[in-house]
Amino acid sequence: MTDVEFDFLRAYLKTRSGLALSGEKRYLVESRLGPVCRRFNLAALHDLVNALKNGRDIALEKAVVEAMTTNETFFFRDRAPFDLFRDVLLPEAMARRAGQRRLRIWCAAASTGQEPYSLAMMLHDAAPRLAGWHVDIVATDLSTEVLEKAKAGLYSHFEVQRGLPVQSLIKHFEQVGEQWRIAANLRQMVDYRPLNLLQPFDSLGVFDIIYCRNVLIYFDAPTKGDVLARLSTSLAPDGCVLLGAAETVIGLTDKLVPSAQHRGLYNQAAAASRAPTATAAFPAQQLRRVVGL
Repeated sequence: MTDVEFDFLRAYLKTRSGLALSGEKRYLVESRLGPVCRRFNLAALHDLVNALKNGRDIALEKAVVEAMTTNETFFFRDRAPFDLFRDVLLPEAMARRAGQRRLRIWCAAASTGQEPYSLAMMLHDAAPRLAGWHVDIVATDLSTEVLEKAKAGLYSHFEVQRGLPVQSLIKHFEQVGEQWRIAANLRQMVDYRPLNLLQPFDSLGVFDIIYCRNVLIYFDAPTKGDVLARLSTSLAPDGCVLLGAAETVIGLTDKLVPSAQHRGLYNQAAAASRAPTATAAFPAQQLRRVVGL
């Protein structure tokens, strides 16, 4: 792969996925796109680049972007954001929404589903307190391939060993051959949708809690700032955003501000109080999901 071809791929991936590749990531491009070449009967990366420039194969374009997407995830990843949800965010949100008895949660980089299913398990365990509530969990990702796996809810023994307590495995999963499938009622709690964060997402409505963890680290600063600013418009005035441990809003946007009490938690800046409430902004005829009991 020549320098010109590598630069083309870097620009191509940044435009379509936000992925900002440094110059030393050439090996990563070669290792991940090699299998794509074989899948599409292309002799070398040179031929792949030419095919992308021709712009006639949508399946190839999609395969290239998805091959370069990092889908590292596991159940209850980093644990603290989920403990925070159970102990602080959910009780506070329930107090604020006691009149409407409705909550909306968005997992903005859901990958193969472990994050939204971790939240679904916690909501199921809190079911006695949530009787009569409508709780929406919307989970999105750029890759339709990983979303299909998430919808199936089928995981290997290795995947369920990563972060999932044994009690939760026994309670919420059934063994299917050598794999484990999460219970149907939990699968039904999550609405999976394909979404590119570089594109408008205001059609999703407004959310009380947004998990957008470990995806901004792959973007450059202007792209991070743009995504964060638009996340704020999808957040209720009293809502919150959770980012990954290596991510921040500082120096990127003034629409969100760090929580003084909890690391990785961000709230609307005071000026964002112009936004409508989550209930008013989301039409009643849209999707409603009742917490599975």
